[in-house]
Amino acid sequence: MKELKMTITRIKDNTYLPKDNFNPISQIRDKVADKTLEELEKEGIFVFPELIKDSEDITKNQMILKTVNNEFLSSNILGFLGYKQERLVITSRFGSDKNDYFFQYMLEKVMDCPNILDLNTDTNQENRIFNLFLFLFPYYLKSAMRKGIFKTYTQFKYNNTNIKGAIDISRHIRENTPFTGKVAYNQREFSYDNDTMELIRHTIEFIKTKPFGSILLKKVNEEVRTVVEITKKYKTQDRNKIVYINKRKPLTHAFYYEYRSLQRLCISILQYDEHQIDSGNRQIQGILFDGAWLWEEYINTLIKNDFYHPRNKGGDGAQQLFSIYKNKIGLIYPDFISRDKENRVIADAKYKPAHNIGNKDYLQVLAYMFRFDAKRGYYIYPDDENGGNSEYQMNSGTSYEGNVKSREDVKLIKCGLTIPINVNSYSDFVSKIKESEKMLISHLI
Repeated sequence: MKELKMTITRIKDNTYLPKDNFNPISQIRDKVADKTLEELEKEGIFVFPELIKDSEDITKNQMILKTVNNEFLSSNILGFLGYKQERLVITSRFGSDKNDYFFQYMLEKVMDCPNILDLNTDTNQENRIFNLFLFLFPYYLKSAMRKGIFKTYTQFKYNNTNIKGAIDISRHIRENTPFTGKVAYNQREFSYDNDTMELIRHTIEFIKTKPFGSILLKKVNEEVRTVVEITKKYKTQDRNKIVYINKRKPLTHAFYYEYRSLQRLCISILQYDEHQIDSGNRQIQGILFDGAWLWEEYINTLIKNDFYHPRNKGGDGAQQLFSIYKNKIGLIYPDFISRDKENRVIADAKYKPAHNIGNKDYLQVLAYMFRFDAKRGYYIYPDDENGGNSEYQMNSGTSYEGNVKSREDVKLIKCGLTIPINVNSYSDFVSKIKESEKMLISHLI
């Protein structure tokens, strides 16, 4: 069989791009241009984190590529899309033009799976979407099982004298002729061993067959053991049937939101054909990440021991702006609040260059500082220019009275984390960015 040539186009997020740049991947372009993330998600593209619940910056109406005059404008979205022989790779504008080291490093830090994901070798170009699905599995499994083991009604088949359900006439005739005193019947019972948990089990067994599968699953060893223990009906040959049942009956209950996400991921893993290009599959495949969310969660891995991290979309750690509020009016969610009560600090993670941090950003953080009696506020941004920190002192007085002067006790600081660009390898990148992290932490704490 003739080997089909892969066409790969790389672009940066938050960038204006000539439409001609997408001519080599015209099929992907036609499938995603000017379509909302909600529309693309329905077509099978996996969006992480899922739209409404977790991300402050990502919305249903956001687009990967939006037509502006005669150009396309990319958004905060990072990720990978594949269709037939075409691939679109969207990387961070703060990273190198040659590799995805910055994107890869943030993913490994946030997902707590270092030294597994390789987005840059030529051998992984075709299968990087599939590898990312596998990479995300431990994160989703742990998140879902924090809710407890999923339990639902399951139909069991019995053949005995203790009738407790609906008689299965055809099976009764088949199994109990001549009549022996037993009756074949079906009964619905709450059970942990259900189609959803069986789907998770099939995914676990599938990941075990992959080269780095054991390393991935080691991160969720306790959860994996629990799933294996309860799925007594597991049979390898049932995989296609279990996938079909779960596709036909997706979870909808709000309480099991995390299991719904895990269910979608498992289906994507088990149905993803690594050689779909040769098979003529006409469904676009992909996985997309909210760059702003990823940046914020990455910063959290660095400073979580010294800062609280409220989450707006998750509803965690909400703070009250006023002493009396109704209908959640007055709830606020600063990105980071220092644990030090005596010298309170507010920090805001901004996935944009220092010069784009402006008036609305200032007003928001100053309001948080006023609420928490903080004298220092920080904007933490990815710095690709090594521009250092910029400090702003609050003014007091009015220009009308001619008594404007700066207050040395209230400061806003733009604090950049330098992203290494000129590196020889991923290990070189990791070494250099860890130095940047130390510098950032020394400024904040």
